[in-house]
Amino acid sequence: MSTATLTHTPAPAAPATRTSSVHDLRLLVGRALRRDSRMLDAMIVNVVLPVAIMITFVYVFGGAIDTGTGGLPYIDFVVPAVMLMSGGYGAAATAAAITEDMTGGMIDRFRTLPVASWTVPASHVVASLARNLATTGIALAVAFALGFRPDATVLDWLLVVVVVAAYILTVSAMAVVWGLLVRSVQAASAFSFAVLFVPYVSDAFVPVESMPAVLRAFAEHQPTTPLVETLRSLLLDLPLGDAGWWTAAWLALGTVVAVPAAAVLFRRRTAR
Repeated sequence: MSTATLTHTPAPAAPATRTSSVHDLRLLVGRALRRDSRMLDAMIVNVVLPVAIMITFVYVFGGAIDTGTGGLPYIDFVVPAVMLMSGGYGAAATAAAITEDMTGGMIDRFRTLPVASWTVPASHVVASLARNLATTGIALAVAFALGFRPDATVLDWLLVVVVVAAYILTVSAMAVVWGLLVRSVQAASAFSFAVLFVPYVSDAFVPVESMPAVLRAFAEHQPTTPLVETLRSLLLDLPLGDAGWWTAAWLALGTVVAVPAAAVLFRRRTAR
């Protein structure tokens, strides 16, 4: 009588479970925000620096500056610029964060996980938006304490939030591009100083009419000027003119260029 031999074939290993991209993004945003919360010194600088600039201009230079806006208090004139500086300076720090991930070995760990690659740079942008909307709100609260009195309606305030959020998103995406182009955190940090400096050559703190011809030409045709004018018009019930259209155009252009560039650069940097 023959005896049947049973051969046990082990089941193949189950492939790693891929979660949804939205789930990946949520987890990575949480990671970025937790890391930011542990860097209290950087968060303090993001809040204190724009506020310190505002106090300096209002109480040191403000009395000597003619805003050309029919007696508008200087603090009302300058607060829209401070809001942009607060959000933009913090958003620019995204460059250092993405560079740290690229050079510190974190990307190698992500390669071993079933994570959609695009969610890594996107998480830095979304975390930057949440973080810098909060710091901008703190700077605005300080401005109210110093005497800022806007005339904005509820709809105006909603539009202000939209403009500031779009600006933060655009600068964050551009910061990711810069952070992927350079090879060190120190070089990536230079983007913050560039973003902080640009508002000075605009009508953020003084009317462009007071500038020399060359600087005036640059100030009138760079993004910060229509951005500040748009916020100023919404907050203080001033004529908007064509500043709103220029603001939308500059933000759309920055996003359309920066987002695909960030995707291409990240794909190239992480290719095996």
